[in-house]
Amino acid sequence: MPITGQHFIAGERSAAGKQTFIAHNPTTGEELTPRFIEATSEEVDRCLQLAEQAFAALQLADNETIAQLLDEIATGLENSGEELLARVHAETALPMPRLEGERGRTVNQTRMFSKLVREGAWVQARIDRGDPERQPLPKPDIRTMLMGIGPIVVFGASNFPLAISVAGTDTIAAFAARCPVVVKAHPGHPGTCELIAEIITTAVKKTGLPPGFFSMLQSAEHAAGIALVEHPLTSAVAFTGSLRGGRALFDAAAKRPSPIPVYAEMGSTNPVFVLPGAAHERSEKIAAGYVQSVTLGVGQFCTNPGLLFIQKDDVFDNFSRATVQAAQAAAPATMLHGGIHSAYQQGVQQLIELPGVAVLARSSTAANEESHQAACTILSAPAELIADHPKLTDEVFGPESIVFTCRNVEQMLEFAHTMEGHLTA
Repeated sequence: MPITGQHFIAGERSAAGKQTFIAHNPTTGEELTPRFIEATSEEVDRCLQLAEQAFAALQLADNETIAQLLDEIATGLENSGEELLARVHAETALPMPRLEGERGRTVNQTRMFSKLVREGAWVQARIDRGDPERQPLPKPDIRTMLMGIGPIVVFGASNFPLAISVAGTDTIAAFAARCPVVVKAHPGHPGTCELIAEIITTAVKKTGLPPGFFSMLQSAEHAAGIALVEHPLTSAVAFTGSLRGGRALFDAAAKRPSPIPVYAEMGSTNPVFVLPGAAHERSEKIAAGYVQSVTLGVGQFCTNPGLLFIQKDDVFDNFSRATVQAAQAAAPATMLHGGIHSAYQQGVQQLIELPGVAVLARSSTAANEESHQAACTILSAPAELIADHPKLTDEVFGPESIVFTCRNVEQMLEFAHTMEGHLTA
């Protein structure tokens, strides 16, 4: 399947814009052809107009047809072979074994939704029979069921280019609920997005569903994303990414004359609390597991433990030494793209410059900046410093974490009571 740099709008390719952008190989810095065309406001409007038309027709589609669509998408992903994985690898530097596993996950979750559609219980159909003899007023007959709400705009994740992107969980869940989808392709892996969009477009055509069921627009600018959220025909938004990006979309959705829901998985620092008993029993084992989790996937997982709280007592030195050893052994690796790498470097440097923050451990091997490599960095600070510098608890996306030393468990609890939402804590 050749990559053209164009959009997919209701089954047809579109290239109305004049501005373009290009993807880069994060390891080598080379440009990855072709250039991708920026979506125009007219193309944004056309996607959603056609999606709205498709939504009405989709409510008459039977369960089997929707399930067949999902099966066709899963089969298309399975049959995409090395071409798809090679492009994902070139655009993200993610290792091939990881990408093979992620494609398997994407296929499995798509087939899971197909099974759910066929089973049908998700609609939660309910019949509340009437009673004309009820006093003082007759009871009406009420019948209810869940249904889709309308066109959905999906923003995929940079760190899961298959499982949480064009054919990711948000898109597939919306399809299962008979909601048309307009995907804003991620500029970090636009070629990957186009290849998957073609698989979905082919599946929609094969099952005879309305072509407006799916569209995908390319853009490296923020304007197209905001325009999609603000469009009066958009019924909901799904987003996976940074807190700043998610908040921008949430605020835009809330300011609409008719606000819409934004389902967002945003930045998370996932605090870990090491209680005294565990520290005394297995501090070195905890330290090794902690650093392994911090560096997993170059720290580019939403469950990365960005904060660790531990009591500074007679076993803390054991934990500290084991953390240093594990961090020094962690080799630097290439991040998803230059923007993420730059943000990581800046975020780490800002933390180091705060008074009271020290570098506890780093990778012993120097990172190759030209290949956008990130080295593991473990910082340390007393827990009371958080009160003076709340930004210490902000996410730094990458292989970085802060060990906060506490006087006692009560001080850990003080922080726990102030916690905002986190994925794993």
